Amino acid sequence: MYREGVLTLAPDIEVLVRFGRALADPIRCRILLALREAPAYPADLADELGVSRTRLSNHLACLRDCGLVVTVPDGRRTRYELADERLGHALDDLRTAVVAVEADKTCADTAEKGCC
Repeated sequence: MYREGVLTLAPDIEVLVRFGRALADPIRCRILLALREAPAYPADLADELGVSRTRLSNHLACLRDCGLVVTVPDGRRTRYELADERLGHALDDLRTAVVAVEADKTCADTAEKGCC
């Protein structure tokens, strides 16, 4: 529900907070972009991203807690994938929108506060 253009439902706000928390770290962003391309195993993701398996595991746990990725048992291994294919589209849309805003520099007045 929107009131004068502002989110008013707590669940809507909580979803955006979780999404924001997931995107707040460059490694988690890289994981999401990699999983947007195809499901992957943690060891392969760690190698692809150049991070330790322990560090990757912590980031995957955060993404699971945020509800953005899920685990899929595959024999003795566990594969990770986006929780919903629409997340891949959302990441593309968000990236495109941010690039467009960056080109316009419409948020220059908030740059002093660390926004942009």
